[in-house]
Amino acid sequence: MDNPKILIVDDDDDIIDLLTYNFIREGFLVKSATNGEECIEKAISFRPDLIILDIMMPNMDGVETCRILRSNSLFKNTFIVFLTARTEEYSELAGFGVGADDYITKPVKPRVIISRVQAILKRGDRDKKDENDSIIAGGLEIIKGEYIIKSGNQTVHLPRKEFELLSLLAANPNKVFRREDILDLVWGDVVVVDRTVDVHIRKIREKIGEGYIQTIKGVGYKFVT
Repeated sequence: MDNPKILIVDDDDDIIDLLTYNFIREGFLVKSATNGEECIEKAISFRPDLIILDIMMPNMDGVETCRILRSNSLFKNTFIVFLTARTEEYSELAGFGVGADDYITKPVKPRVIISRVQAILKRGDRDKKDENDSIIAGGLEIIKGEYIIKSGNQTVHLPRKEFELLSLLAANPNKVFRREDILDLVWGDVVVVDRTVDVHIRKIREKIGEGYIQTIKGVGYKFVT
C-alpha cells in the first residue's frame, strides 16, 4: 500500500506529536484528533486506512467512538487500533467487542506501533486479493468483498473480525478449530486473550442465529451444515 493514511486520536498532544513525526518519516499520510467527536469528523473527511484510537478520552471514550465508526458503512474496511494505558482483560475484551483490530498498551513505543500497523495493513492487502470470493455454506452466502452475510431475504453486516472468523469456520464446514488456531488465523501476530474468540462467537450468533456454530467443549468451535 503506497502512502497509507492514518488518523491518530489521543488527548495527549505529546503522544500525537511523537507518533505523527514517526509515521510521516515512514511515508504515512497523517492527520490527528484530540477527542472522539473530532475523530469521527476527521475520519469522514480524511477516510483513513487505519485509526489509532486512545481509549481514555473525555466526553466520548475510544470504545464509544469505535462503536459509532463501526456502525457507519464508510468504515467497514478501516482498521482500528486501540492505544491505552489500561491493561485489564475486561477493557481489552470491550475493545475487541466493538470491532477493534488490535490493542496496544502504553507507554508509547513508536517503532513497536509502526511495526504493528505495517503488519495489519500488509495483511489487509492480502485479504483484498480474494475479496470478490464468496462462501456458500449452511444456507448462508458470505460475500467477502462487502463484509455481508445473506440468508434468504435477510442481509447481515458484520464487523471485520466477526466476518473473518465466520468466514474461516464456514469455509471449512464441520472442521473443529481450537481457540488458539482461530486466534492465529484471524488475529495473526496480535496478542489477545482466549476469551476474545468467545466474545466474537457470541456476537456472531446474536446476528445470524444459534444453529450455525457449534461449541466443542474444551476444544473450540465448528461450523455445522
